[in-house]
Amino acid sequence: MKKITLKKKIFEISEISRKVQKEFIELEGEKIIKVVLLAKRVISKKGKILIFGNGGSAADAQHLAAELVNRFKKERAPMPAIALTTDTSILTAIANDYDFSEVFSKQILALGKKGDIALGISTSGKSSNVIEALKVAKKLGLYTVGLSGGDGGLMKDFCDYLILVPSRETPRIQEGHLLFLHIFSELLEELIFQD
Repeated sequence: MKKITLKKKIFEISEISRKVQKEFIELEGEKIIKVVLLAKRVISKKGKILIFGNGGSAADAQHLAAELVNRFKKERAPMPAIALTTDTSILTAIANDYDFSEVFSKQILALGKKGDIALGISTSGKSSNVIEALKVAKKLGLYTVGLSGGDGGLMKDFCDYLILVPSRETPRIQEGHLLFLHIFSELLEELIFQD
């Protein structure tokens, strides 16, 4: 590819990304606010947020947990969040002794309690271990939140709140998820630590 063609491609990609993100906020903005307000209530009642996903979504789970436990923009107390994607001994023990589809659901059983939030991330909405964890979380009385794209796949049946990026392209969906993570972190931090 010539340099001029590559530059044109960069602009095309960034323009598509901007359009998807604008539409995402227009469509899901109210739902995002509801999830932020839910998280504020849960945290104020000493609950926690359990976050999980595979691949890039695992990285997003860890990213969000880090923003909440450490800090986003303010110097403030930590907020309770755990990424269920980080303990390789737990993940590999469950996958080896049982099945990979249970790597998150067993952790929900161990760590989740009624009134916590289970936040599952799957770009396709079809990840069996994410679906299984949301099913278990719902049975235990956790609030279930999903981040996905397109029509949400199988996640829509197991989420109290399903936030969808209006795209079927994984990179555009992941960019929308990152935007959600930062909006969620900033709004939650503002609401809980207003002083």
